[in-house]
Amino acid sequence: MRIAIVGAGLSGLTAAIALEKSGYDPVIYEATSEVGGRVKTDIVEGYQLDHGFQVLLDAYPKALEYFDYESLELQRLLPGAQIFTGKKTVTVGDPTRHFPFLLPTLEAGVAGVRDIYLLWTLHRELERMTVEEVFQIPEMTTAEFLSQRGFSEKIRRNFFNPFFSGIFLEPDLNTSCRMFSFVFKMFGKGYAVIPKKGMSALPTQLLGKLKKTEIHYNSPVKRVEEEKIILADGAEFAFDAVLIATDARGLVPDEGGNEIQWHGCDTLYFEAEKRSIQKPLIGLVANPDALVNNIFFPTSIQTGSSGPKELLSVTVVKDHDLSESELVARVEEELKGICGLGGLRFLKRYHIRKALPKVNLSGTDLSGVEKNTGNNIFLAGDHLFYGSSNAALYGGEQAAHAIVRYLSNRP
Repeated sequence: MRIAIVGAGLSGLTAAIALEKSGYDPVIYEATSEVGGRVKTDIVEGYQLDHGFQVLLDAYPKALEYFDYESLELQRLLPGAQIFTGKKTVTVGDPTRHFPFLLPTLEAGVAGVRDIYLLWTLHRELERMTVEEVFQIPEMTTAEFLSQRGFSEKIRRNFFNPFFSGIFLEPDLNTSCRMFSFVFKMFGKGYAVIPKKGMSALPTQLLGKLKKTEIHYNSPVKRVEEEKIILADGAEFAFDAVLIATDARGLVPDEGGNEIQWHGCDTLYFEAEKRSIQKPLIGLVANPDALVNNIFFPTSIQTGSSGPKELLSVTVVKDHDLSESELVARVEEELKGICGLGGLRFLKRYHIRKALPKVNLSGTDLSGVEKNTGNNIFLAGDHLFYGSSNAALYGGEQAAHAIVRYLSNRP
């Protein structure tokens, strides 16, 4: 039986792996020239530039199942952050996992003793919960959740707001507290990591696991019907089942639905003469007037880069109407004034309109319920669950299982 997959992102590739394990030989149609979807890495002047500052949380359940961490040569970020306020720079972190963080965290003045106790209490509470239970806790925004839990305004302003704004790609922490709790739980169990060869190493590793799957690149799909798919060039192919591992709107005749809403961001890369952060830590800008949200110095540099320089990643999550030249000038001004970074050379800007899907988690179901439209057309993607690579992997796997059940029960 023939199975088509539309899209070679994390969901589509994971679905293909699961289908191969069940004895099928799927065919993938990918609109671009490479796998990865929103997870891509470019080489610019010898530097590896991810499409947006992205990390993998190594405690993600599905990541543990599908990725070989050793071969990825992961760069592990320490469980903390360097915080820039414009007036002072302090380092904070989790001393239970990196003891040297204890003294600087206590001296930083970012959190009180009660805040530290509340952090420990929340960690222990979420540690005892399953992922399914986390996504069933009472719904409210992350900002409301932190306030309700009793965290001080000081720690919310100086740590939670800049740190989780960079994760959720929105400055007001209106993201569901369920998503916050899931991410907090994952940080408590493991680390944020980046593959040595950039984030595109993740889909590349999944691709390497496929043995029988046929992939057609530069093959955008125009329409999906019950018995066939139609490519943009007019070519038609018949299939017994189709998995749409991307936005299905416009591809399926009866798939109206609500348009997927997205969080966007700007990621700018610079070449720097020196680091302002010596350890593998994210730098947070805790200045409410600043445009910059976070900075990071990746350690993975492609052979051939121009000498002993440093690569600097800068993320902006606030909305703005600046031109690229105006944005670069504003960012350089803030980096110098707030982070003490001067002498920068601009490399590239990524304006990412569709960085993270906005998902209503009040209806999130992680019980394996099929997501489909029509009899033999199935759906996958993190936009159907919650925005993360774990959800992308999970969604692809669940869709593959649903297709296998469907085909097994056909007359």
